[in-house]
Amino acid sequence: MGVAAALLFAASLALFWPGYVAYDSLAQYAQATSGRYDDWHPPIMARLWSLFGDHGPAPMLALQLAAYWLGLGSFAAALAARGRRGAAWAVLAVGCWPPLLGWQGVVLKDLQMSAALLAATGILGWWRLRNRPLPGPALAVAALLCGYAMLVRANAPFAVVPLIVMLSPWPRGIARAGVALLGIAAAIGLSSPINHGLLGAQRSGVEQTQALYDLTGIGVATGDTTVGLPAATLAAIRARHCVRPYFWDPLGEPRRCETLVAPLRAEPAGTLYVRLAGMILRHPIAYTEHRLAHLNSTERLWVPRHWLGSAPLRASEPNTLGFGEPGALAKLWQSLGAWLMETPLGWPIVWVVVAIAGLCCALRGRGDDTLACALFTSALTMEASFAVISIASDLRYHLWTLTATAIGWLLLGPRRWPRAVTLLLVAVLLVGVVARVVLPEAPQTYAGMLG
Repeated sequence: MGVAAALLFAASLALFWPGYVAYDSLAQYAQATSGRYDDWHPPIMARLWSLFGDHGPAPMLALQLAAYWLGLGSFAAALAARGRRGAAWAVLAVGCWPPLLGWQGVVLKDLQMSAALLAATGILGWWRLRNRPLPGPALAVAALLCGYAMLVRANAPFAVVPLIVMLSPWPRGIARAGVALLGIAAAIGLSSPINHGLLGAQRSGVEQTQALYDLTGIGVATGDTTVGLPAATLAAIRARHCVRPYFWDPLGEPRRCETLVAPLRAEPAGTLYVRLAGMILRHPIAYTEHRLAHLNSTERLWVPRHWLGSAPLRASEPNTLGFGEPGALAKLWQSLGAWLMETPLGWPIVWVVVAIAGLCCALRGRGDDTLACALFTSALTMEASFAVISIASDLRYHLWTLTATAIGWLLLGPRRWPRAVTLLLVAVLLVGVVARVVLPEAPQTYAGMLG
């Protein structure tokens, strides 16, 4: 299985060489090559990229794909060692699934997080699934990968910390939830000193965006000027449709609504979050409706067909750096991935239900289902975080959920689903299909989604 994974790594690298770059990729590359870092994008990734000099995305692509196939290969080899060769080959097949592999051909923080966490869990799985004690060096590598994953994606602590807690022998029972919450809070609290102190990133205002999005959403819904904006401004924001479930971007776009929310931008992030807490208590229904509208968008339940941001990139962001692009075969691969993402397999909400079913089965199953249980928990806590911490609906944010859920089920093997979860999946599929039939097609460009 290790040889097969190595061959798939080489084939993937050849297919996607030198890697696709998105707008965010170019911004991070500029920081990596200039030595000037800010926190709009994770400085840990830019610092890592800087180690390779000005050689474009190719070194990071190789690193990303190496971590991806290391994790998958480790799981596959461990399953094969237990005599489950069919499940082992299925793990490698998951890695070849065009949407997942297609996105791994793009050098982005979300894929770095997914690949790093997959490598870490694969290393842990290699030892746990064979009932072997975890050596110190393997533990150190897994810890390093988990630390990188937590720093490279804002929501990553919600995936990483519960995973670690579920794999730990202590605590047991409901106490695990409390430890996980404390761990998540600690990880989020430490991210600022690490990013701004240890990694030397300048503040860009990114910490304000969540509060700005939610405060404006509450203000538009209620007309309450205590959000920090006068009534005339709230009316203008409402008239221009600046608050959109799909993403926060119109509020940060100079051509749209940036000037309208400038008073909020001028305030410290801490002040905004304290005010947001008060506004949530004052207008819980407005806040809940605002967040549910966004959650529906990012989970892709009641949305039209071709909801933007699901397909893996088929072309790099235009740039003047002379970066090459993957060839025609890669574009065909990405086109297949785009088509598959329009099926229910490309709806994150479907994977949430599948993960719920897996967690139910793992919790009532055998004692060796711990790793699968941890993967399902990690996937679900990551998705739950989007209910309160999320400002955009790109599908790449959910790729860890898809990967962890698929591997979790392969570790479990065939199990009987709880009846209630089966009915929930049927309901989700019906709602999603009806939405894509009756709703008008969404704009197919970023500018169109801005409005």
